[in-house]
Amino acid sequence: MKVSDILRVKGITLFTVIPSQPLSEAVDVMSEKDIGSLVVMEYGDLVGMLTFREVIQAIVKNGGQIGTMSVRSAMDEFPMTCTSETELDEVRRMMLDRHARYMPVMDKRMLVGVISLYDVAKAVVDSQNFENQMLKAYIRDWPSEEPAEPKGAVL
Repeated sequence: MKVSDILRVKGITLFTVIPSQPLSEAVDVMSEKDIGSLVVMEYGDLVGMLTFREVIQAIVKNGGQIGTMSVRSAMDEFPMTCTSETELDEVRRMMLDRHARYMPVMDKRMLVGVISLYDVAKAVVDSQNFENQMLKAYIRDWPSEEPAEPKGAVL
């Protein structure tokens, strides 16, 4: 299974911010849309990722206040990315190694979506459920063997 399979099911709705945008506006968007991340774009390029983790860390560093902080001051400037052709097993390993919950999906230099650890886990569970259903159907439809008549029996 590949990232493109997740995006096909999930859709490619993207929410972005710019680095100079006030962090408070970004938090408002995250709350309003009920999302855990925003892609940070500048001049059409991916320049960072803002997740609730970075927001919390920035607020703690700022004495518990958002104040006038910008998105740039809180964002992850080096987000891990994948392509739509990346295998799901590789994405899982990458996300687990880096403790990443969100990953932008890039094709060449174009942002095509964002996947979350939830999306990956759901895809794996759905795939396993489908496989289990197929195996159960196969077992249920197993051809029964007719008992063979004993050789040499007289009728």
